[in-house]
Amino acid sequence: MSDLTDDIIELLISTAHGMQQRSYAPYSAFNVGAALLSKSGKIYGGCNIENAAYSPSNCAERTAIFKAVSEGEREFRAIAIVGGKKGETGDLCFPCGVCRQVMAEFCDPDTFKIIMRDSGGQTVIKSLRDLLPEAFRL
Repeated sequence: MSDLTDDIIELLISTAHGMQQRSYAPYSAFNVGAALLSKSGKIYGGCNIENAAYSPSNCAERTAIFKAVSEGEREFRAIAIVGGKKGETGDLCFPCGVCRQVMAEFCDPDTFKIIMRDSGGQTVIKSLRDLLPEAFRL
């Protein structure tokens, strides 16, 4: 998968699993972890953080992206996402529409890869363009 070696993919998925354990999801009990790889090679972890008012909640993917951007990163290569009920990995966990649009702000739609793995070990890798073919971009 281009310059994403198997070792890098495994490191991203492992980091995403670790972040899933940090998730704060008392309302949905659906814990998500993400690991974002910047073009500089640094990995930024994120987890979903819920709130009783719901709209202030933040997805794992956006947590990782906002953390990276707040530290000066602006270019990214890939993100791994895992999620499931009560901290266990379940089915493939695709990013929501809001997260896809945030990715479109900072990521090349053709080269940025979204890596997902389910509880059975199936790994699916998609480009951002695959998941958001008509992104709003200026």
